[in-house]
Amino acid sequence: MKIVVLDGYTLNPGDISWEPLEKLGDLNVYDRTSHDNGNNDLILERIKDVEIVFTNDITLSRDVLEKSPKLQYIGILATGYNMVDVNAAKKLGITVTNIPTYGTSSVSQMAVALLLELCHHVWAHSEAVKNGEWASNGDWCFWKYPLVELANKTAGIIGYGRIGQSTGKILQAFGMKVVAYDKHENKNLENDSMKYVKLNELFEESDVIFLHCPLFDSNRGIINKDSINKMKDGVIIINNARGPLIVEKDLAEALNIGKVSGAALDVVSTEPIEESNPLLKAKNCIITPHISWAPRESRQRLMGIAAENLERFLEGSPVNVVSR
Repeated sequence: MKIVVLDGYTLNPGDISWEPLEKLGDLNVYDRTSHDNGNNDLILERIKDVEIVFTNDITLSRDVLEKSPKLQYIGILATGYNMVDVNAAKKLGITVTNIPTYGTSSVSQMAVALLLELCHHVWAHSEAVKNGEWASNGDWCFWKYPLVELANKTAGIIGYGRIGQSTGKILQAFGMKVVAYDKHENKNLENDSMKYVKLNELFEESDVIFLHCPLFDSNRGIINKDSINKMKDGVIIINNARGPLIVEKDLAEALNIGKVSGAALDVVSTEPIEESNPLLKAKNCIITPHISWAPRESRQRLMGIAAENLERFLEGSPVNVVSR
Protein backbone atom coordinates (compact mmCIF):
# COMPACT_ATOMS: atom_id res chain seq x y z
CA MET A 1 0.00 0.00 0.00
CA LYS A 2 1.56 3.29 -1.14
CA ILE A 3 1.23 6.26 1.20
CA VAL A 4 2.12 9.86 0.27
CA VAL A 5 2.26 12.91 2.53
CA LEU A 6 2.03 16.00 0.31
CA ASP A 7 3.12 18.67 2.80
CA GLY A 8 4.84 17.03 5.72
CA TYR A 9 7.20 19.78 6.84
CA THR A 10 4.74 21.81 8.88
CA LEU A 11 3.68 18.74 10.84
CA ASN A 12 7.18 17.35 11.20
CA PRO A 13 10.18 19.58 10.48
CA GLY A 14 12.32 16.88 12.03
CA ASP A 15 11.49 16.90 15.73
CA ILE A 16 9.02 13.98 15.74
CA SER A 17 8.95 10.56 14.05
CA TRP A 18 7.07 9.32 10.99
CA GLU A 19 7.26 5.78 12.37
CA PRO A 20 3.52 5.50 13.18
CA LEU A 21 2.74 5.89 9.45
CA GLU A 22 5.79 3.99 8.20
CA LYS A 23 4.44 0.88 9.90
CA LEU A 24 1.31 0.95 7.76
CA GLY A 25 2.71 1.00 4.22
CA ASP A 26 5.30 2.29 1.76
CA LEU A 27 5.57 5.89 2.96
CA ASN A 28 6.85 8.78 0.84
CA VAL A 29 6.94 12.19 2.54
CA TYR A 30 7.22 15.45 0.59
CA ASP A 31 8.05 18.53 2.64
CA ARG A 32 6.01 20.73 0.29
CA THR A 33 3.96 20.36 -2.88
CA SER A 34 3.55 23.52 -4.93
CA HIS A 35 0.28 24.19 -6.71
CA ASP A 36 0.65 27.85 -7.60
CA ASN A 37 -2.14 29.46 -9.62
CA GLY A 38 -4.25 26.33 -9.38
CA ASN A 39 -1.72 24.20 -11.27
CA ASN A 40 -2.33 20.64 -10.10
CA ASP A 41 0.29 18.90 -12.24
CA LEU A 42 2.73 18.29 -9.40
CA ILE A 43 -0.01 17.01 -7.09
CA LEU A 44 -1.21 14.58 -9.76
CA GLU A 45 2.31 13.42 -10.48
CA ARG A 46 2.84 12.58 -6.83
CA ILE A 47 -0.44 10.77 -6.16
CA LYS A 48 -1.37 9.17 -9.51
CA ASP A 49 -0.30 5.66 -8.42
CA VAL A 50 -1.07 6.03 -4.73
CA GLU A 51 -3.86 4.55 -2.60
CA ILE A 52 -3.35 6.70 0.52
CA VAL A 53 -2.77 10.47 0.61
CA PHE A 54 -2.24 12.77 3.58
CA THR A 55 -2.59 16.54 3.27
CA ASN A 56 -2.35 19.35 5.76
CA ASP A 57 -3.19 22.32 3.56
CA ILE A 58 -2.77 21.17 -0.05
CA THR A 59 -6.04 21.49 -1.95
CA LEU A 60 -7.44 18.29 -3.41
CA SER A 61 -10.10 19.42 -5.88
CA ARG A 62 -12.69 17.41 -7.77
CA ASP A 63 -10.44 17.49 -10.83
CA VAL A 64 -7.51 16.03 -8.86
CA LEU A 65 -9.65 13.31 -7.32
CA GLU A 66 -11.19 12.31 -10.65
CA LYS A 67 -7.70 11.93 -12.13
CA SER A 68 -6.46 9.73 -9.27
CA PRO A 69 -8.08 6.34 -10.00
CA LYS A 70 -6.17 4.37 -7.36
CA LEU A 71 -6.91 6.75 -4.52
CA GLN A 72 -8.90 5.14 -1.70
CA TYR A 73 -8.22 7.28 1.34
CA ILE A 74 -7.41 10.91 2.18
CA GLY A 75 -6.17 11.68 5.67
CA ILE A 76 -6.41 15.37 6.52
CA LEU A 77 -3.68 16.33 8.97
CA ALA A 78 -5.88 18.97 10.58
CA THR A 79 -9.36 19.48 11.99
CA GLY A 80 -10.75 21.67 9.19
CA TYR A 81 -11.34 19.91 5.89
CA ASN A 82 -12.24 22.69 3.48
CA MET A 83 -9.10 21.93 1.43
CA VAL A 84 -10.67 18.69 0.14
CA ASP A 85 -13.74 18.42 -2.10
CA VAL A 86 -15.50 16.07 0.28
CA ASN A 87 -18.61 15.72 -1.88
CA ALA A 88 -16.54 14.64 -4.87
CA ALA A 89 -14.62 12.20 -2.69
CA LYS A 90 -17.85 10.66 -1.45
CA LYS A 91 -19.16 10.17 -5.00
CA LEU A 92 -15.87 8.57 -6.02
CA GLY A 93 -15.86 6.22 -3.04
CA ILE A 94 -12.83 7.86 -1.39
CA THR A 95 -12.86 7.91 2.40
CA VAL A 96 -11.80 11.23 3.96
CA THR A 97 -10.90 11.58 7.63
CA ASN A 98 -9.78 14.47 9.81
CA ILE A 99 -8.16 14.93 13.23
CA PRO A 100 -10.88 16.40 15.44
CA THR A 101 -9.32 16.75 18.88
CA TYR A 102 -5.53 16.94 18.76
CA GLY A 103 -5.04 20.67 19.38
CA THR A 104 -7.87 21.77 21.65
CA SER A 105 -5.62 22.91 24.49
CA SER A 106 -2.95 24.51 22.31
CA VAL A 107 -5.44 26.45 20.16
CA SER A 108 -7.42 27.79 23.10
CA GLN A 109 -4.16 28.63 24.89
CA MET A 110 -3.03 30.64 21.87
CA ALA A 111 -6.37 32.44 21.61
CA VAL A 112 -6.09 33.62 25.20
CA ALA A 113 -2.41 34.48 24.76
CA LEU A 114 -3.35 36.74 21.85
CA LEU A 115 -6.00 38.44 23.95
CA LEU A 116 -3.60 38.99 26.85
CA GLU A 117 -1.01 40.48 24.53
CA LEU A 118 -3.58 42.99 23.26
CA CYS A 119 -4.61 43.80 26.83
CA HIS A 120 -1.09 44.31 28.22
CA HIS A 121 1.26 44.84 25.24
CA VAL A 122 3.84 42.72 27.03
CA TRP A 123 6.41 42.57 24.23
CA ALA A 124 6.20 46.29 23.44
CA HIS A 125 6.72 47.20 27.09
CA SER A 126 9.61 44.76 27.42
CA GLU A 127 11.27 46.29 24.36
CA ALA A 128 10.71 49.77 25.79
CA VAL A 129 12.55 48.77 28.96
CA LYS A 130 15.44 47.27 26.99
CA ASN A 131 15.63 50.46 24.92
CA GLY A 132 16.15 52.52 28.08
CA GLU A 133 12.73 54.11 28.37
CA TRP A 134 12.18 52.95 31.95
CA ALA A 135 15.67 53.88 33.13
CA SER A 136 15.25 57.38 31.71
CA ASN A 137 11.72 57.80 33.05
CA GLY A 138 11.15 59.96 36.10
CA ASP A 139 8.43 57.71 37.50
CA TRP A 140 8.71 54.31 39.16
CA CYS A 141 6.47 52.84 36.45
CA PHE A 142 5.16 53.81 33.04
CA TRP A 143 3.01 52.39 30.27
CA LYS A 144 2.99 53.23 26.60
CA TYR A 145 -0.40 51.78 25.72
CA PRO A 146 -3.78 51.46 27.45
CA LEU A 147 -4.04 48.39 29.68
CA VAL A 148 -7.25 46.36 29.92
CA GLU A 149 -8.66 44.35 32.84
CA LEU A 150 -10.85 41.46 31.69
CA ALA A 151 -12.85 40.71 34.84
CA ASN A 152 -16.57 41.49 34.48
CA LYS A 153 -16.28 42.00 30.73
CA THR A 154 -18.15 39.88 28.18
CA ALA A 155 -16.48 37.47 25.77
CA GLY A 156 -18.43 36.33 22.74
CA ILE A 157 -17.38 32.98 21.27
CA ILE A 158 -18.58 32.06 17.79
CA GLY A 159 -18.36 28.27 17.63
CA TYR A 160 -18.73 26.56 21.00
CA GLY A 161 -17.31 23.14 20.28
CA ARG A 162 -14.31 21.63 22.03
CA ILE A 163 -12.00 24.59 21.40
CA GLY A 164 -14.63 27.21 22.11
CA GLN A 165 -15.52 25.51 25.38
CA SER A 166 -11.86 25.26 26.38
CA THR A 167 -11.38 28.98 25.74
CA GLY A 168 -14.61 29.73 27.55
CA LYS A 169 -13.44 27.95 30.71
CA ILE A 170 -10.23 29.97 30.79
CA LEU A 171 -12.11 33.24 30.30
CA GLN A 172 -14.60 32.39 33.03
CA ALA A 173 -11.64 31.80 35.36
CA PHE A 174 -10.61 35.40 34.60
CA GLY A 175 -14.02 36.53 35.80
CA MET A 176 -15.45 37.14 32.35
CA LYS A 177 -19.01 36.45 31.29
CA VAL A 178 -19.19 34.22 28.21
CA VAL A 179 -21.88 34.38 25.55
CA ALA A 180 -21.69 31.78 22.80
CA TYR A 181 -23.21 31.26 19.39
CA ASP A 182 -23.37 27.76 17.94
CA LYS A 183 -25.89 26.05 15.67
CA HIS A 184 -25.78 23.02 17.96
CA GLU A 185 -26.46 24.25 21.47
CA ASN A 186 -25.73 22.11 24.51
CA LYS A 187 -27.84 23.70 27.23
CA ASN A 188 -26.07 21.57 29.85
CA LEU A 189 -23.06 23.85 29.42
CA GLU A 190 -24.94 26.97 30.50
CA ASN A 191 -24.30 28.39 33.95
CA ASP A 192 -24.24 31.74 35.73
CA SER A 193 -21.30 32.95 33.62
CA MET A 194 -22.07 31.27 30.28
CA LYS A 195 -25.14 31.31 28.05
CA TYR A 196 -26.02 30.81 24.40
CA VAL A 197 -27.29 33.80 22.44
CA LYS A 198 -28.29 34.67 18.90
CA LEU A 199 -25.48 35.89 16.67
CA ASN A 200 -26.65 39.50 16.59
CA GLU A 201 -26.89 39.50 20.40
CA LEU A 202 -23.30 38.26 20.58
CA PHE A 203 -22.14 41.09 18.33
CA GLU A 204 -23.99 43.66 20.42
CA GLU A 205 -23.01 42.42 23.90
CA SER A 206 -19.37 41.36 23.56
CA ASP A 207 -16.29 43.29 24.61
CA VAL A 208 -14.13 40.60 23.01
CA ILE A 209 -15.12 38.29 20.14
CA PHE A 210 -13.40 34.96 19.49
CA LEU A 211 -13.78 32.96 16.28
CA HIS A 212 -13.65 29.23 17.03
CA CYS A 213 -15.82 27.88 14.21
CA PRO A 214 -15.03 25.84 11.10
CA LEU A 215 -15.19 27.58 7.73
CA PHE A 216 -18.29 26.97 5.61
CA ASP A 217 -19.80 28.89 2.72
CA SER A 218 -22.52 30.01 5.12
CA ASN A 219 -20.12 31.79 7.50
CA ARG A 220 -17.45 33.00 5.09
CA GLY A 221 -16.93 36.70 5.84
CA ILE A 222 -19.01 36.55 9.02
CA ILE A 223 -16.93 39.44 10.36
CA ASN A 224 -17.65 42.23 7.88
CA LYS A 225 -18.63 45.88 7.79
CA ASP A 226 -22.25 45.18 8.70
CA SER A 227 -21.49 42.87 11.62
CA ILE A 228 -18.74 45.17 12.91
CA ASN A 229 -21.20 48.08 12.93
CA LYS A 230 -23.38 46.05 15.33
CA MET A 231 -20.50 45.63 17.77
CA LYS A 232 -19.55 47.79 20.73
CA ASP A 233 -17.14 50.62 20.08
CA GLY A 234 -13.67 49.44 21.05
CA VAL A 235 -14.39 45.73 20.65
CA ILE A 236 -11.45 43.31 20.41
CA ILE A 237 -11.48 40.52 17.80
CA ILE A 238 -9.47 37.28 18.05
CA ASN A 239 -9.26 34.78 15.18
CA ASN A 240 -7.22 31.61 15.21
CA ALA A 241 -9.80 29.53 13.35
CA ARG A 242 -9.89 30.28 9.61
CA GLY A 243 -8.82 33.46 7.81
CA PRO A 244 -11.75 33.76 5.38
CA LEU A 245 -14.16 34.15 8.29
CA ILE A 246 -13.13 37.82 8.18
CA VAL A 247 -13.49 40.36 5.38
CA GLU A 248 -10.02 41.75 5.90
CA LYS A 249 -10.47 45.16 4.30
CA ASP A 250 -13.50 45.78 6.51
CA LEU A 251 -11.60 44.82 9.66
CA ALA A 252 -8.61 46.96 8.64
CA GLU A 253 -10.88 49.97 8.15
CA ALA A 254 -12.55 49.39 11.53
CA LEU A 255 -9.15 49.17 13.24
CA ASN A 256 -7.89 52.33 11.60
CA ILE A 257 -10.90 54.39 12.69
CA GLY A 258 -10.95 52.86 16.20
CA LYS A 259 -14.30 51.07 15.97
CA VAL A 260 -12.32 47.89 16.70
CA SER A 261 -9.67 48.70 19.32
CA GLY A 262 -7.50 45.70 18.56
CA ALA A 263 -7.36 42.46 16.62
CA ALA A 264 -5.12 39.43 16.99
CA LEU A 265 -5.05 36.95 14.14
CA ASP A 266 -3.21 33.67 13.74
CA VAL A 267 -4.83 33.06 10.35
CA VAL A 268 -5.45 35.16 7.23
CA SER A 269 -7.38 34.67 4.02
CA THR A 270 -4.34 33.66 1.94
CA GLU A 271 -1.41 31.87 3.56
CA PRO A 272 1.43 32.71 3.53
CA ILE A 273 0.16 36.26 3.90
CA GLU A 274 0.27 38.47 0.81
CA GLU A 275 2.17 41.75 0.94
CA SER A 276 -1.00 43.54 -0.14
CA ASN A 277 -3.04 42.34 2.84
CA PRO A 278 -4.52 45.52 4.38
CA LEU A 279 -4.18 44.15 7.90
CA LEU A 280 -0.39 44.41 7.71
CA LYS A 281 -0.71 48.19 8.00
CA ALA A 282 -3.79 48.35 10.21
CA LYS A 283 -3.57 49.92 13.66
CA ASN A 284 -3.19 47.66 16.71
CA CYS A 285 -3.33 44.42 14.76
CA ILE A 286 -1.25 41.42 15.81
CA ILE A 287 -0.66 38.76 13.14
CA THR A 288 1.10 35.46 13.81
CA PRO A 289 1.92 32.80 11.17
CA HIS A 290 -0.73 30.12 11.87
CA ILE A 291 1.05 28.61 14.87
CA SER A 292 -1.83 27.85 17.27
CA TRP A 293 -1.74 24.17 16.38
CA ALA A 294 2.04 23.81 16.35
CA PRO A 295 3.38 22.96 19.84
CA ARG A 296 5.36 19.74 19.65
CA GLU A 297 2.93 18.04 22.01
CA SER A 298 -0.05 18.68 19.76
CA ARG A 299 1.81 17.72 16.58
CA GLN A 300 2.89 14.44 18.18
CA ARG A 301 -0.72 13.81 19.14
CA LEU A 302 -1.83 14.61 15.60
CA MET A 303 0.64 12.10 14.16
CA GLY A 304 -0.68 9.37 16.44
CA ILE A 305 -4.31 10.05 15.58
CA ALA A 306 -3.52 10.18 11.84
CA ALA A 307 -1.92 6.74 12.07
CA GLU A 308 -4.84 5.39 14.08
CA ASN A 309 -7.31 6.76 11.52
CA LEU A 310 -5.49 4.99 8.70
CA GLU A 311 -5.13 1.77 10.65
CA ARG A 312 -8.86 1.71 11.37
CA PHE A 313 -9.60 2.34 7.68
CA LEU A 314 -7.36 -0.55 6.64
CA GLU A 315 -9.17 -2.77 9.14
CA GLY A 316 -12.51 -1.83 7.58
CA SER A 317 -13.83 0.23 10.50
CA PRO A 318 -12.93 3.86 9.69
CA VAL A 319 -13.29 6.60 12.30
CA ASN A 320 -13.35 10.41 12.13
CA VAL A 321 -14.87 10.20 8.64
CA VAL A 322 -16.02 13.50 7.13
CA SER A 323 -17.09 12.08 3.75
CA ARG A 324 -20.16 10.13 4.84
